[in-house]
Amino acid sequence: MPAQPTERWQIPEDLRRRMVEVARQLRQEQTLTKNLLWQHLRRKQRGYKVRRQQPIGPFVVDFYISQVRLVIEIDGPSHAHRADRDRQRQTLLEELGLTVLRFKTDAVEHDCSTVLTDIDNAVKALSS
Repeated sequence: MPAQPTERWQIPEDLRRRMVEVARQLRQEQTLTKNLLWQHLRRKQRGYKVRRQQPIGPFVVDFYISQVRLVIEIDGPSHAHRADRDRQRQTLLEELGLTVLRFKTDAVEHDCSTVLTDIDNAVKALSS
């Protein structure tokens, strides 16, 4: 069984606590787009458990499906000028053995069913 991200990416306890607090705050201040997607993913509605605003190492990812090590990120307008940072972050997450799916806010807002199908297909592919 592969090591979990927190086992392979050791971070100081004070940073871990801060990341947990940041994740809690992000859950409370969730964007409308992330909330829309969350309403379709919560409570195992699609057959798998999804965590939102999940701390992984020094990052907080938008959504995480631990059973298949899948990270789901929603990129809003602010991500346009953070593309380099997002690429570096994705590379680090992938080095931990995680798969990262990225969706634009427009896709979630205007074609949520396709986004959900893409997520379902990724979960199926990673499960086999």
